[in-house]
Amino acid sequence: MSPSHTRGRIRAGALALAAAAVLFLLYPAVRPWTDETTTAGATAAMSSGAWVASHLFAMIGFVLLPLGLLALRAAVGQTRAEPLALAATVTAWLGAGLTLPYYGAEDFGLHAVASRTAGGAPLDLLDLVDAIRFGAVQVTTFGIGLVALGIAAVLAAVAIWRSGILPRHSGIAFALGFALFLPQFYLPPAARITHGVLVGIGCAWVALTLWRGDRTGRP
Repeated sequence: MSPSHTRGRIRAGALALAAAAVLFLLYPAVRPWTDETTTAGATAAMSSGAWVASHLFAMIGFVLLPLGLLALRAAVGQTRAEPLALAATVTAWLGAGLTLPYYGAEDFGLHAVASRTAGGAPLDLLDLVDAIRFGAVQVTTFGIGLVALGIAAVLAAVAIWRSGILPRHSGIAFALGFALFLPQFYLPPAARITHGVLVGIGCAWVALTLWRGDRTGRP
């Protein structure tokens, strides 16, 4: 593959990662923050269009993330960091695949149930929410998926550090943001929005690094 073709692939992946940065930032910022431990609060949040949009932002972000890591692998392909970058890409795809079904249930399933409740249908919304969110299979796959994404981000940061051709610190915020993706669900809304900013910064920083290419001065 010619250098210009490789550079084009890297820049396309950088754009995918930049788009993911915006989407992960919008996800908690647009999400309705009402008291979901009450029927009224859960109905108001989950029946809204903002609920659907915010979770869709996250899902598209998870789809774009491995495409960005493919660009990272191409960027460090001639260095000792290439196996780590490949491992990061594969792990991210597995993690995203395990995470997305849960997000689909959150987005479309809970929205459909809450919309029926808002229309006056005799449903116990909170029981249905718990059944959709906390079933053994979905919680397990969701947790494994997010842990895998955290591992993938750490592998990507180590690959950047070891590559010798990309700024060493450019993957740290990326790794930290995805490593904290699972714990942040237990934090208050302001902290979750802050986490979205961290993930956005991390993705954007890696995207800019890939777009600009070698800035270490090494051949």
